[in-house]
Amino acid sequence: MNDFWQFAGNFWWLVFPLGAGVAAVGRSWERAAKTRHKRRLEVIHAKAELTSAKAAARHNPVARASEPKAITRPQAVPTQLEQLFKKHDDTTARWLDYELDVAKLIAFPAMSDGRQPLTAGFLRAKKVADNLRPSSTSVKINATDLAEYRASVTDYEVAFDLAERDARRIRDSTFTAAERKRLDTAKQLMTVAVDQAATPAERHVAYKRVRDELDGLIALSDDAVEILEKKVALQLEPRRTPPPETA
Repeated sequence: MNDFWQFAGNFWWLVFPLGAGVAAVGRSWERAAKTRHKRRLEVIHAKAELTSAKAAARHNPVARASEPKAITRPQAVPTQLEQLFKKHDDTTARWLDYELDVAKLIAFPAMSDGRQPLTAGFLRAKKVADNLRPSSTSVKINATDLAEYRASVTDYEVAFDLAERDARRIRDSTFTAAERKRLDTAKQLMTVAVDQAATPAERHVAYKRVRDELDGLIALSDDAVEILEKKVALQLEPRRTPPPETA
């Protein structure tokens, strides 16, 4: 026992290289274990993929995969034009729903204000689509012109959506307090102007005041004025006089 301690005392420095060697062996064994584990996982994964492939092959034979698929032919030009005309007309109808309705223009004045960027963009898109629109669905048109018209209709539709959304968002916020008061007055007078329960004189006075309040605030088209005047000019239904009682 004394010999061991004497040896250890004389050769204590051997502890460091021996310790390093033991640590290196440990790390090498750990790496080998990880490698073996990784390979086992790869084998398991490969077997699972092979099993899935076999199952898919049983349910979906190669012969079935090679079956020819139906070829979808492009629609005829007249049919495409009919669809584009409908989108074009639908967007125009949505615009006219504002343009010809004075009450809506009072509620959403930006829809008639070309100074608003989105409204101006919509009006430009409308002009482009109108100019590119073929005269009829039977007209001869090449692929380039058809694609250009299709793109213009899409731009027109999108531009209107943006302008409408913005007009409903800002409403009359771009006007001063005094101008908003005039718009509110015009809105109230519009109710009287088209109210069939009011007398013709009351409707006429209300109509004139509506025009005065909107002057300089909202530009009304001639068609909108004509439609409004027709509504104002509606006569009250004559009261039915009960027949005289017979004795």
